Amino acid sequence: MATSPPHPSYPSGPTDGAALAGPGTAGPLRHAHWWQRAWVRYGAPSTLLAISGLVILALVREETGTEGFLVGLGLAVLPVPLLIAAFRWLDRVEPGPWRNLLFCFAWGACAAALIAIVANSFATRWIATATADPSSADTLGATVIAPVVEESAKAAAVLLVFLFRRRDFTGIVDGVVIAGVTATGFAFTENILYLGTAFGTDQLTGGTGIASVTAATFFVRIIMSPFAHPLFTVLTGIGFGITALSADRRRLRRVGFPLGGLLLAMGMHAMWNGSSAFGEYGFFAVYAAFMVPIFGLLTWLVIWTRQRELKTVRAELPAYGVAGWLTPAEPYALGSMRARRIARQYARRHVGRAAAREVARYEAYATSLAFQRHRARRGRAGPDFAVRERELLGELWRRREVARPALDHAARITAPPVPVMAPPWPVYGVYGYGPQPTPHPAYNPYRS
Repeated sequence: MATSPPHPSYPSGPTDGAALAGPGTAGPLRHAHWWQRAWVRYGAPSTLLAISGLVILALVREETGTEGFLVGLGLAVLPVPLLIAAFRWLDRVEPGPWRNLLFCFAWGACAAALIAIVANSFATRWIATATADPSSADTLGATVIAPVVEESAKAAAVLLVFLFRRRDFTGIVDGVVIAGVTATGFAFTENILYLGTAFGTDQLTGGTGIASVTAATFFVRIIMSPFAHPLFTVLTGIGFGITALSADRRRLRRVGFPLGGLLLAMGMHAMWNGSSAFGEYGFFAVYAAFMVPIFGLLTWLVIWTRQRELKTVRAELPAYGVAGWLTPAEPYALGSMRARRIARQYARRHVGRAAAREVARYEAYATSLAFQRHRARRGRAGPDFAVRERELLGELWRRREVARPALDHAARITAPPVPVMAPPWPVYGVYGYGPQPTPHPAYNPYRS
């Protein structure tokens, strides 16, 4: 008795032999090296981030004082949920695992912030000692040293996810989300430091209310520019995202795009930090002339990329429908964010929350399957293509009983209207078709 439909034929196009081999021919098994073991892969980064967090906590508290630290923490946390929700919304087509986002946020808030504080302080002191000009050292540190150090430290998280979580890093949207969450964590720690220091200054000078340094710092960093650090680092993420879309054989592009994105991030960061040198209104000029337009352009780029991803889903999944893995309506429903939402709501309303979560997983696995096939058709299939395809199809098959009714319902609700053409001959008795007979003036259709 068959337990699943026949496997679809592999995509045509240039793929290597390993990609076309079945699970049983993936090559000889090898013993994992010690650094590939789970406790090392998860334990080492967790320990590093925990130590970095404790050190950065002590440094920030020493700089701001306990009261200033608590005030800065309470104010700095305000934009974090909004930014995380925005990046998670962008990632709704193929949502990555939460563990990647937690790692990125922790890296930005702990490791990258610690690297930035130590390196920036050391470089600024060295320049001040070498030039005997502390004011010039501060300006040079803010406009040259800080952008290079901070963007490099944040880019390290994107690089780590790209190298060790390659399966979850498939395109531009993934790069934007990973880079943006990393920068959100970095900005969170930096805002605690700035706001806590401002509060300490107000305590010494007696500043209160709107005229206080704390209020001014809060307005600039939390109200006007909460997206500043994410905007810089997103440029690096886009570079890695383009690399993820490139073929493995194009080594120059694989290195050039991330490096180019990093250099753009450093340049924009330097311009932002140096805006105060452009005069009294330099900050507002840079904000209006560069930050807002670039923010709008990148937002449009990410949303456009997300629509292309949905188009890819609609184009690639019908092959699995022909083979019997999916119903005919599923590719359309899975290629529409509205239909996906309706499917989850239907499952939650008629079965329960657990069913809605299963439908969400079904949608994510189906999207990954579509992207896998799209990469294979374009000659970018990895050596584990066949194994990964089998895994994804198995995940879909196990959830079909819950997901199919919900997706079929969503497809019926969101299906576009089908135009009906009028026949070329007159049809009497049907409104709108052909000439109608003129009724007798005494005829009343409502009279018995």
